[in-house]
Amino acid sequence: MDGIESKVIVITGASSGIGAATARLLAGSGARLVLGARREERLRELAEELRGGGAEVAVRAVDVSRRDDVAALVALAQETFGRVDVLVGNAGTGPVSLLDDLRVDDWDAMIDVNVKGLLHGIAAALPLFRAQGHGQFVHTLSTAAYRTVPGQAVYSASKAAARTLTEGLRQEAGPSVRVSMVSPGFVATDFLASVPDAELRARLTESMDAMAIPPEAVARAIRFAIEQPADVDVNEIVVRPTAQA
Repeated sequence: MDGIESKVIVITGASSGIGAATARLLAGSGARLVLGARREERLRELAEELRGGGAEVAVRAVDVSRRDDVAALVALAQETFGRVDVLVGNAGTGPVSLLDDLRVDDWDAMIDVNVKGLLHGIAAALPLFRAQGHGQFVHTLSTAAYRTVPGQAVYSASKAAARTLTEGLRQEAGPSVRVSMVSPGFVATDFLASVPDAELRARLTESMDAMAIPPEAVARAIRFAIEQPADVDVNEIVVRPTAQA
């Protein structure tokens, strides 16, 4: 299938930010959507908005660190629409801090969501894609996968692992399954709300306020990867503010 119209697209982390912007953009292009996130109330509000514009949308509360949650989201898409064409693995977390702070629970959360969350998506969707004879994974990563700075060691490590995982998936996918990764720089979302250190959060917020691009810019990159002809695989896109070094 080429283009966007009538494709069944599952999006994790869809309740806000890049995920919500992607849902709105794809709905406007005629996609049928299955949206998952932890904040169910916000998901349902987004679904009602999209349905008001004529979109077909199903939603489910999902914590991607739980394998059964992701499997249930993919199963919902299959039950509702009969297939899954694309899984957008967009859920992510980034409570960044210095290693000396020893915020081990935050480290675990970043690995569980940013790495294991993608693995759970692969486990849920890859067998279905094989059975269908087509499918596409689109993983939202980060420019932190390419470069780290003090305070972001674990976050960058999780995103670098996610990038390596996605590239390995691409190499194993074969001719019928497409694999794309989109790595944003500073984006105007609520990402920094999870940063525990007030001083670090203030520095990052200053940088975000000075240069952040809207989540719609990343959504357009995701749409670009999805709308290509079936024999075209857009593997890696980096989207950052022009002012970001």
